[in-house]
Amino acid sequence: MRRLAIAERPDWQATAEACGFNFHHMYGEAYWDETACFAFTLEEIERDIEEPSRELHAMCLDLADRAAADEELLERLGVPEPFRDYVAGSWHKREPTVFGRFDLAYRGDGPAKLLEYNADTPTGLYEAAYFQWVWLEEAKSLGIVAATSDQFNSIQDELIAAYGALPKRSILHFSTDGGSVEDFGTITYMMDCALQAGQRPKFVDIAAIGHDLADRFTDQDDLVIDVLANIYPWEWLFTEEFGPKIPRSGTRFIEPAWKAMLSTKAILPLLWERHPGHPNLLPAFFEGDPRAGGLTDHVRKPLFSREGANISLNRGGRTVAHIDGPYGGQDRWVRQQATELFSSAHGHAVLGTWIVGDEPCGLGMREDASPITMNLSRFVPHIIVEE
Repeated sequence: MRRLAIAERPDWQATAEACGFNFHHMYGEAYWDETACFAFTLEEIERDIEEPSRELHAMCLDLADRAAADEELLERLGVPEPFRDYVAGSWHKREPTVFGRFDLAYRGDGPAKLLEYNADTPTGLYEAAYFQWVWLEEAKSLGIVAATSDQFNSIQDELIAAYGALPKRSILHFSTDGGSVEDFGTITYMMDCALQAGQRPKFVDIAAIGHDLADRFTDQDDLVIDVLANIYPWEWLFTEEFGPKIPRSGTRFIEPAWKAMLSTKAILPLLWERHPGHPNLLPAFFEGDPRAGGLTDHVRKPLFSREGANISLNRGGRTVAHIDGPYGGQDRWVRQQATELFSSAHGHAVLGTWIVGDEPCGLGMREDASPITMNLSRFVPHIIVEE
């Protein structure tokens, strides 16, 4: 694994805008960064990234299977009591999932380590699945990278297949906060993949969703929402005013309600409890567990947070990095052993491996000046090179 400084394509911003990539700059800074790329060997991809991601996915499904039959496990995972039967029922029905993203620490000199699992609302999809592939093809034709370069990336093909496997009896609604440029760009890409799969996609802003007298959810045109693919976390859905209507609404969600069992930092100590010493896991414990005190170098995380918010990195008994945010009021926290990220003069890199259906199928790299990856991170493309 190496970070290579490379030339930018001379017209990449025009290409991005022509492709609908309207969030290549965010918060006044570049988000897409092609002044560099990360280079991997095929063996690193297959042995150290793809296969561990497949195993981590299987471990998460096993945890969900056990939790769906165990009230105490559901409580430890942070699933609210009024929704536990609904969440467990979603698993027992094996309601279909489309995607998720593991965040991994990897430096090329040892096993990849799970940092967290973005199980229900993973972003970075468009740039990983589509725009970095556009970059690869153009970078090869321009001689920026070797013509033999490849990429761990079949995400789009797998997405289209996953959407194609869903029933096509009705409109497939997609929803997010339309005011978020990044989320709207992601949902637009998801809709395009669904359209290619033969679905009839339609967008409804999350704020425009209503309900009829039978508590069925409806869109802005008063059409019943039979299936809703959304980028809106389950822990937020549970606390919305309309939350109690969800179990009786008849709407099937993608990602399904059972993903609420996995889209929480609580899986980190529970996976470690079930698989102690696993090479792709880091020791992790709930705060308050006496064993958590033994982690001198650790990362403190709330059960629910986004983009690094309210996470602290502690080394040698002192806090060396902390990100403020709106999630600090939670009463349950996790401590995970700290590990080293791939680092250079340009920052710290985290690997995001994409699971579509049940298969790992792609990689997205984010780089941040902070060792805690947050909303100011940059997306850097990657290649597979000949050894």
